[in-house]
Amino acid sequence: MDWREEYERKTVSSDEAVKVIKSGDHVSFAYGLEPLDLAMALVARSVELKDIRLLVPAPGRDFPWYEPGWDDTFQVSVGYILPVARNMIAERRGDYLISGLLWAEDPGVREPVDVLLIQLSPPDEHGYCGFGASLWDKKRAVRAAKVVLAEVNENLIRTYGDNFIHVAEIDYFVKHTPTGRLPGTTDILGRKTAGPGEVEKGIAQYTGSLIKDGDTLEVGVGGTAEWILQLGVLENKNDLGWHSENCPRGTATLIMKGVITGKKKTLNPNKALATACGGGTREEMDFFNMNPVLELYGSDYILDPKIIAAHDNMVAVNSALAVDLSGQIAAESLGPTMVSGTGGQLAFAIGANLSRGGHNIVALPSTARNGNASRIVPHFEPGTIITVPRTLADIVVTEHGIARLKGKTQRQRAEELIAIAHPDFRTELRKQAAKLFWP
Repeated sequence: MDWREEYERKTVSSDEAVKVIKSGDHVSFAYGLEPLDLAMALVARSVELKDIRLLVPAPGRDFPWYEPGWDDTFQVSVGYILPVARNMIAERRGDYLISGLLWAEDPGVREPVDVLLIQLSPPDEHGYCGFGASLWDKKRAVRAAKVVLAEVNENLIRTYGDNFIHVAEIDYFVKHTPTGRLPGTTDILGRKTAGPGEVEKGIAQYTGSLIKDGDTLEVGVGGTAEWILQLGVLENKNDLGWHSENCPRGTATLIMKGVITGKKKTLNPNKALATACGGGTREEMDFFNMNPVLELYGSDYILDPKIIAAHDNMVAVNSALAVDLSGQIAAESLGPTMVSGTGGQLAFAIGANLSRGGHNIVALPSTARNGNASRIVPHFEPGTIITVPRTLADIVVTEHGIARLKGKTQRQRAEELIAIAHPDFRTELRKQAAKLFWP
């Protein structure tokens, strides 16, 4: 059968597509923004269904199942704790999936998915659909699910790399192209972001001073780390490379300006590689659309520490919630309350530490709660999740300077970190450090 005939045969309404979902099924969305029409059709069937185990890897849209009163129909788990799901998790009405090693995960290790809901671009002239601006583990998820429902969105960009799948691998298609775009004040994960203040500018200046010509970069999505791409601190650099989980805003602009060229990359020279590139401006997204300079590959390749470490001079820059005086890095929770997820930070911390000439940089403001709490702490509140262990701590940056931790003793690390803490908290930190590390 010609792929065009197959595509038309498989194209149905969203209401028709979700009829394949039965009570008790394990239903999963793919990583990336949820397909709106299919999701609303599933909500509409809620009166008919019970005990749907629903996994939302990266919740970006605000659906009713995050609110109280839907527990009989939807038992919700999320793979990343984003604002729309934060209250549900805090109130323990939903659960958090610890996704493990994204670079090595076999989808078969998870509970089998009965129905997968995903967004795709329309098929090209050869019958291949694109996954849009983010790939992560979507291709593996499609091949592991029993039934795949795909919402066809004409707004999705297409990229080079492994970012495609054939019509034959999808069970049902639903055509739906939303009008409008997400506001430009959200990042790739849908989180609202404010403009940079003096703190972010200071952190960007210090971080930029650590990056050398020819380094290959990873920059994590976050209110602190990603500003180094937008504040001009890299524009005097030459021939930077790009191998990163995401492409935060400013990545495409630095490629356009010839700052990121990939000329010195050890692997995939002259190419920018990532597993996702969403969250940029309209101009940046149009630049990435079918541009051979950018290639998207699955998280099992991009986040593999062996691949990351194979890049000489690999520099990873990520944000954190807090760092303790021994160098432990918390980026997911403070105490037992989860506010984020692991993402690729651990993978890049391992890879950058193993890279010849590499560095792992953690960037964070010195204070939280409007200046009333220090993010450099003697020790964490019980229940805090350690995202990166102190054995992988390398460089920490705040608006007050740079702390170099690798090869340092506990006392030396404490001194380095206190020096970049906010001045209002240094006296107390020294008292606490003396109790912890001095006789």
